[in-house]
Amino acid sequence: MLKNNQSRQALQNVKSRILQAASPTPNYIPKRHKSATSPKSRAPQIIFSGIQPTGIPHLGNYLGALQNWVRLQDTAEPSTKLFYSIVDLHAITVPQGKEELKRWKRESLATLLAVGLDPERSTVFYQSSVAAHSELMWILSCTASMGYLSRMTQWKSKLSLEDDASPLDGGNKSKLKLGLFSYPVLQAADILVHRATHVPVGEDQTQHLEFARECVTNFNHAYGPHLVAPQTILSPTKRIMSLQTPTQKMSKSHPSPLSRILLTDTPETTTKKISSALTDSQNNVSYSPSERPGVTNLLTLWSSFDTQAPKRSAEQIGEECRAKNLTLKDLKRETADAVNAGLEGIRKGYEMVLGDEGYVEEVARKGGIRARENAEETMVKVREAIGF
Repeated sequence: MLKNNQSRQALQNVKSRILQAASPTPNYIPKRHKSATSPKSRAPQIIFSGIQPTGIPHLGNYLGALQNWVRLQDTAEPSTKLFYSIVDLHAITVPQGKEELKRWKRESLATLLAVGLDPERSTVFYQSSVAAHSELMWILSCTASMGYLSRMTQWKSKLSLEDDASPLDGGNKSKLKLGLFSYPVLQAADILVHRATHVPVGEDQTQHLEFARECVTNFNHAYGPHLVAPQTILSPTKRIMSLQTPTQKMSKSHPSPLSRILLTDTPETTTKKISSALTDSQNNVSYSPSERPGVTNLLTLWSSFDTQAPKRSAEQIGEECRAKNLTLKDLKRETADAVNAGLEGIRKGYEMVLGDEGYVEEVARKGGIRARENAEETMVKVREAIGF
């Protein structure tokens, strides 16, 4: 572990190198998000979001969430606080190996730094290092509705059940664990313990924010107006699909490694995965999400890393490819080149983070201290309201 003045200087040096390596190319220059940076806002805003430590994030994670986290960090008002958590308590709702979880946590935090999160501007921490998350979860559980939880989709999707499945059905009861069923309560606690005013989520995650607001209503009705109801920031992102099953979202749960591009994949590996991407039998290029999902997915990836100004949409790139009579092979080559160029800084930043011994641990330590201090402000009021 780095120490004292030498430690602080080393941390500052590596942070500067990482941010420089991961600095966005012109197509990433962020625009202010009205919900998060409105000049009419009076009270300081607090932004919170989290990611599970399931290994190196893939392109879907980056374009769907992490890129927006950096955008919010870089455009938020100076008074805005930002908290980004590696939610390792959520990770153990499914079996995890001890050493594997440790490695995944470290890799996840290193990736957050590599994509451009500045640990001096944003608080980056491990969820398990802040006991207040679990404490507030239990308190919220005492006013949460089991009926509401039974309608949540998280436990159903994890167990591959239908949307109308009931936790009381015989077969479901034997498979469903309490931690998985009450997962949304911990998610609500994650947000509320930091008094988050805004939470960036994808369109498929809005149900969890609605439940968090329900928890606020229940608690405040019982104990007084002490918890803050968060607002949703819908991420202005595109849906990135599996390279092998383009009708499904890119995911680590897909059995084929060729289905996803990890942020730390080498240029050769990335090119190989894109070259083997499932398309169709037509040897031309056109944008059609319903009829040509594989081709459309590649166009979306190309557009996401497009360096032209103004940035071209997937539809525009598709029209240009059609006008130039580009083949599917041409499309895959151009897409691979664009993705590799866009990920170059992140790959370098990741190597720098892991190459500086003790840096990840020091960021986690400092982030944990700041997160605990912020959460304790909430818990003092909560405990007093309850009578603890």
